[in-house]
Amino acid sequence: MGDVVLTRRAFTRRVVVVAAFGAIASWLASAAASALVPHLPDGVPDVERARVARLAESADVATRVDAVPFVARLPVFEYLLDHPEFATHLTRMLRLARYRIWQTPRGLYLDDGWGGTGYFWVVYAGNGTRLMRARGEFKQTLMPTIQGEAVTMIEYEATPAPDGKSLIRSTVSGYVKLDSRFMAIAMKMASGAAQRKADLEARRLMKTFARASQAIDENPAGVYEQLRQRPDVPQRELEEFGRLLSVR
Repeated sequence: MGDVVLTRRAFTRRVVVVAAFGAIASWLASAAASALVPHLPDGVPDVERARVARLAESADVATRVDAVPFVARLPVFEYLLDHPEFATHLTRMLRLARYRIWQTPRGLYLDDGWGGTGYFWVVYAGNGTRLMRARGEFKQTLMPTIQGEAVTMIEYEATPAPDGKSLIRSTVSGYVKLDSRFMAIAMKMASGAAQRKADLEARRLMKTFARASQAIDENPAGVYEQLRQRPDVPQRELEEFGRLLSVR
């Protein structure tokens, strides 16, 4: 009987320790997220401003990273930013990413090719800033489906570079809020891994833009021709892109 009581006491202590650790991890993650709440441009609509602030302040994972600067033609970079569906045709053609994006009556729909799907909306596009909000889920075999919402903000500045190009310096901020509190606590208890993954994905996004820009600079006519041969590329955007590259 003494052993049973001792075992129960030990079990109770472990539950208390785990609960305390979870609470501390939750507090630390919330504090970190609050410290990363973005400074939004004046042009962001009030409704979206309030929504982004609430999500950022309560985010289960938050990141803000400076991407490696790269050289590109600013109009080309901004065209890809503002036409995400077309941009994914380009990155898939260049084998830089598996993302697919297409327009639906509800909004743009994204499939990242790795189990992540969902809708997203560009809620602000102004000089040097793009703000996007998303609602989606992540599925993997033998794992519970993870659902939630996210905000991504890309801030960039361009300084003149040779040959009419620009050196683009960018910062990517991201905030993820999960629907399941159980999954949120689990993520916070593994906060180091989750943070590294978030930082990596933010840097990978801008690295994809950099590599696409390099491919375009090296062979604009070849890139355009390969895009032209893909039957599912939106024709209006293809023609606009061709004019932008001066290859039509």
